Amino acid sequence: MASIEMYLRPTCPYCRAAQQLLESKGQRWGEVDISAEPDRRSEMMDRSGRTTVPQIWIDGRHVGGYDDLAALESSGELDRMLAA
Repeated sequence: MASIEMYLRPTCPYCRAAQQLLESKGQRWGEVDISAEPDRRSEMMDRSGRTTVPQIWIDGRHVGGYDDLAALESSGELDRMLAA
């Protein structure tokens, strides 16, 4: 199973959509709630170069936010990444 990390906020609809997509694939992931740990937001920004949530990594590769994850799903690439 792939190693997945996600920075998120519980109230973010895009975060929930990303979670639902990954759940539908039978995946588990580690979460960093930047609402509960606001100091970790700068860590997320340093790692991703982005300020919005969610920010998602699969096996150490930054894939971006929900729209990026959904594009990977549409192209079939997400399944390949998760199977690797």
